Amino acid sequence: MNLRSIDLNLLVILDALLTERNVSRAGERIGLSQSAMSAALARLREVFHDPLLVRVGRDLALTRNAEDLIVPLKESLSKVEQLLLRRPGFDPANDARTFSISASDYAGLVLLTPLVRIISNEAPNVTIHLLPRARDAARVLQTNQADIVIEPIELFGPNDYPSASLLSDRWLCAVDANHPDVTGDTLTETQFLELPHLVYGIGDDRQLNLADQHLANAGVQRRIEVTVESFLLNPFLIKGTRLVSLVLERAARRLIGTIDIKLLESPISVPDIHEAMYWHPRHTTDPGHKWLREKLLNVAQQLD
Repeated sequence: MNLRSIDLNLLVILDALLTERNVSRAGERIGLSQSAMSAALARLREVFHDPLLVRVGRDLALTRNAEDLIVPLKESLSKVEQLLLRRPGFDPANDARTFSISASDYAGLVLLTPLVRIISNEAPNVTIHLLPRARDAARVLQTNQADIVIEPIELFGPNDYPSASLLSDRWLCAVDANHPDVTGDTLTETQFLELPHLVYGIGDDRQLNLADQHLANAGVQRRIEVTVESFLLNPFLIKGTRLVSLVLERAARRLIGTIDIKLLESPISVPDIHEAMYWHPRHTTDPGHKWLREKLLNVAQQLD
């Protein structure tokens, strides 16, 4: 195929169509009318000899070929963008850049809150998009949906992505400060097993956090009364109830002043969590990306 016969702007349109899976929303994303998008889609179908998007009821679905195009297309457009933005260095005081970071609300509170303060003071032209934690963190990096993913090492698993360790944390039990059954500063194993539990899970299948995964794998039987897709809501949800929840100490201690709860040692041993940041190799030598990673590492090193 002769590239000179192809309008490479079609690749930007294709990326929007594959991302939105909707002609109107894709047009809004890149500033084209619906008629222009429809015409572009027709040309793309000719180029790829594939319908790319097919109607299923009221929705559009990607063909198998279109699904296979998502990752290489994202990577190719990212390389072109980096080529156009190529510069000898990065000046945080003057340069304008946009970065995206995917992380849980726990990492958001502990790591990204101080990072945002630093960037606000040191890099007035830098924009940070904070994205929720994704179930498939590796795919987020591969498709360039995020520049950095902050994820527990234990959940990310073996991979070839560059990474840097940020922090470790331990699990405590949180209960209402006036819990009718837990009157002292100790939670017994019997109480832990008999009380109703609130657990953190993510996604439609309610993937459990590492602590609750550990207990489930160990065969510990509990009555789970509430599940929530937010670490930070836990203390507020257990207030005024008999619920007990496993929480991460760094986040819980920051919230304890805002809600009347108490933190207790877990009567059943649970492994610590280890957070790391991951990025795609395409960003390793980028001066701006390197500056952002160094700022995150500095924040982590200064945590008490």
